[in-house]
Amino acid sequence: GLELSHCVGTNSLGPTMPWRSGGPCKMKRVRTVFKPEQLERLEQEFLKQQYMVGTERVDLAATLHLTETQVKVWFQNRRIKWRKQSMEQKAAKLSQFGVIQPSTADSTDIKEQEEDMVDVEL
Repeated sequence: GLELSHCVGTNSLGPTMPWRSGGPCKMKRVRTVFKPEQLERLEQEFLKQQYMVGTERVDLAATLHLTETQVKVWFQNRRIKWRKQSMEQKAAKLSQFGVIQPSTADSTDIKEQEEDMVDVEL
């Protein structure tokens, strides 16, 4: 499950939302810190394929001593980073040739990013 730290105080941005934390005390989840060896293996697998599903994900998680959810979320976040880097490289190439980039991404790019966005990182 999720690891939660002790209470971190009340939310200063507004009223507390008991449905989020189970009460007036806001719990903060501890962020997963991956070991360098785990990150290296995850990056190697990402270079082979950007989507890790099914038994491949289960096997990779077991090999790296991570949960399947941690692997799934890492891949989701990595795909977002990859798309952002691809867009930046494309914009840099276009600017070299004097082509002006529109300031907003098209709706397809935005929709794909929204599908991959996650609120939590495990």
